[in-house]
Amino acid sequence: MRILLLGGTIFLGRHIVEAALGRGHQVTLFNRGRHGSDLFPEIERLRGDRDGDLSALRGRRWDAVVDTSGYRPEQVRGAVEALGVAVEHYTFVSSISVFRDFTPGRSYDEDAPRTEGDVGYGALKARCEDVLEAILPGRVACVRPGLIVGPHDPTDRFTYWPRRVARGGDVLAPGRPERPVQFIDVRDLAAGCVRLVEERRTGVFDAVGPASALTMRQLLDACCAVAGSVTRVHWVPDEELVAAGVEAWSELPLWIPESDAAFGGMLLADNRRALAAGLIVRPLADTVSATLEWDRQRGGEPSDSPTRVTPITPEREAELLARHATLE
Repeated sequence: MRILLLGGTIFLGRHIVEAALGRGHQVTLFNRGRHGSDLFPEIERLRGDRDGDLSALRGRRWDAVVDTSGYRPEQVRGAVEALGVAVEHYTFVSSISVFRDFTPGRSYDEDAPRTEGDVGYGALKARCEDVLEAILPGRVACVRPGLIVGPHDPTDRFTYWPRRVARGGDVLAPGRPERPVQFIDVRDLAAGCVRLVEERRTGVFDAVGPASALTMRQLLDACCAVAGSVTRVHWVPDEELVAAGVEAWSELPLWIPESDAAFGGMLLADNRRALAAGLIVRPLADTVSATLEWDRQRGGEPSDSPTRVTPITPEREAELLARHATLE
């Protein structure tokens, strides 16, 4: 198949290219050319800007489009209008951020209410979905991942944990040991997107790991097993971390207080529809091992990406652990 990828050289996009090429497809990239110019020299590259010059798309035809870089409805509309009748199947990478509520302790699926308006990342992704469904009814696969993790992740939201556990010593573990965590390996997500293209599947799919099937304890145990490190894990309750002013989701990645009224249930998405459509979730140890190997190859230095979070420093971690010890 001939696949046009809108975006695609930083994280998810590069893995989609690899998955598509591995399946024998022809891939064309459309982007600004600011990143990954040395990647995939064998494929066609079209230069342009989703906020301006779309001329390279006009008059061309592909069997399918995969969109990893649509963040605003006008960007999506512009791309579709430039392609015209050439769009036979469109896979749009959206986000679970489109949902209106993440009620603590409650799982949710694709039919949960979405946020309204056009302010903020989640709302804009939801309006992108609306545009596509209006212009291309019956031709869109809408993929909603949660946290995407694995090699080449520019955010450090997951990589922090394999790296931290590999360092060993006293590790601050946020919340309770059986707290559910949820993410999707970028390689699984990429393969799932290519499978949707191949099978011309349409509809909406929450592309996440199994709801409530993975705990923070299991994640840290897997990190220990892969790294072979000696650690002493200290579980610090949500309320202590909140009282200490720890920033959820970034200062301590993968941590959201379970009682948080706005986001307490964010890591409880139901992925059964995605699994039925062919999504395959690899073993946790594979994800941890690949992430740690990649991180070590780059020297363990976090990226300077604007999307990168800033996890706690060793000094801050030691301070929080000392505080916790006085409360025990």
